Parts: sequence; C-alpha cells; structure tokens
Amino acid sequence: MASLVPHQGPMCLLDHVIDANDRHIVVAVTPSPEDLFADTRGIPVQVALEWMAQASAAWSTLQPREGGTPRQGMLLGARRFEARVDHLTFDQPLEVRVSVDTLADSGLGTFDGVLYRPGENPEHGWLARATLSVLQTTAG
Repeated sequence: MASLVPHQGPMCLLDHVIDANDRHIVVAVTPSPEDLFADTRGIPVQVALEWMAQASAAWSTLQPREGGTPRQGMLLGARRFEARVDHLTFDQPLEVRVSVDTLADSGLGTFDGVLYRPGENPEHGWLARATLSVLQTTAG
C-alpha cells in the first residue's frame, strides 16, 4: 500500500487492495493493538475517515493519467459521517469501499466511503459511512 498512498510507516493504515476499477476501490484493513490510533477498547470508529481518505488516494494513484503524470490529493473535508459502533475490534478484518460520486476536470471530487465486514452488503451492513471532498493536483 505504501506505493499507492503518500503515507509511510505507521501512517500507512491499509493492508491491501481487494478490487479496483475506474469508479471504485475496495481495500482491506485489520485493526491491531499496535496501530497508531489504538486504545484499550479497539480503534475509534472515526479513524475510518482516514481509511476512506487513504483508499481514495490509492484509487487516484491507480488511475491512468494523460502523460503518465501521477496526481496527488488532499482531503478537504467529510460530510454525513455516520457510525453504528464506537470502536472497531482488534484483529477483525474489515473492508473499505470508496466510490466516485463526482470528479471535475479541476480536480475537485467527492467520494462515497463505507466501512463494513467482509461478506456483508455495504449498503445494509455498514459500520461507518461518509462522503469525502477531495482535491487532486498534478504531482510535481
């Protein structure tokens, strides 16, 4: 994952890509007691926002660009964050799906993110969800 997101070491929070295409990405993450944001109850569910942001960055890196120039991005904000749990259990595999909602030529975009357990329907079995606003810029 370190080759797909701009974070290194303990800030690279995702495990691997499960599926990706030109409209979405699904990534795996397994909360661990060694994680940077771990506390005695698990991982606070708000960390799912960072997982979604890193998933959107990975999606962007995987997209072909004119001239082969990669794009960098930044999270501008999140809206409609909802969670059904307060903490995420250690060592329980999870999946994050981030889907493109809008993406303008200017680089402004919105992504719908959802956190769920593998095998669950993300639309109904979600643990957390949000809409992310991002800005993609040309690297350089």
